[in-house]
Amino acid sequence: MAMSRNRFDLTGKIALVTGAGAGGGLGHAMAVGLAEAGADVVVSDIDATGAIATRQEIEQIGRRSLAVACDNGRREEILALFADIDRDFGHIDVLINNVGAGARFRPEELPYDDWQYVIGTSLTGAFLCATEAGRRMIAQGSGGSIINISSIAGSSALGRGNLPHSVAKSGINQMTRELAVEWGPHGVRVNAIQPAQIRTPNWIAGSKVMDWDYPVWERHLLEGIPLGRLGEPDDLVGPAVFLASEAAAFVSGCLLPVDGANLAMNAGGNIHWPANRQD
Repeated sequence: MAMSRNRFDLTGKIALVTGAGAGGGLGHAMAVGLAEAGADVVVSDIDATGAIATRQEIEQIGRRSLAVACDNGRREEILALFADIDRDFGHIDVLINNVGAGARFRPEELPYDDWQYVIGTSLTGAFLCATEAGRRMIAQGSGGSIINISSIAGSSALGRGNLPHSVAKSGINQMTRELAVEWGPHGVRVNAIQPAQIRTPNWIAGSKVMDWDYPVWERHLLEGIPLGRLGEPDDLVGPAVFLASEAAAFVSGCLLPVDGANLAMNAGGNIHWPANRQD
């Protein structure tokens, strides 16, 4: 009797996860998750110490890892990151484009430099990483998987000063579709994950900086999430492993919501039925 194969096994794959420094964020969770699925993982982060900590965690799993300090807002640092991958691994099979930036202002008060910072880091940086990875995947002749971390903000306006973030993520969505079409003939699959609000340490810290009443704000957000809870970093691990693996061999150009059904519920909806009325 033939043994069934594990279509989610990433053994022998070389993956890069950007923004994967330690600290409980999305990149950290996905980098460790890919390693647990068998991949050797390159960890990049603007925080060199955090990248090294994630590398050490991956090595304790028994996988090879490389930590690289990289600011995704700087083209020369992205080019140096891929040169390091070429030197240490010789190829790349999976890219998770996870780095994102934010600047929260009312649109009419948004400083030009903050707009440039968010677009340059979140969208242009992701484009540069995708093209560097895609160029190598095409040359290898073996294809690959690029996973862009987008957001529900790329498909539905959030308000609350999220303009540059939302515009960057909508650009990520269309870049995902375009690259999936352009690179499909080369066996390069390009998909995006669209999380809703995820309880990362940075997200919680950001809400405190804004001086919002966190319990009240969380209850408000949950009105738009039918599953009834905010996301956790680990919620992205399964979708990332799936999209990176053979299990998703015919999946490309997909924008995958990981949002507790947030996008499935229209902007005017909520999970509460109104009291019966006699009209």
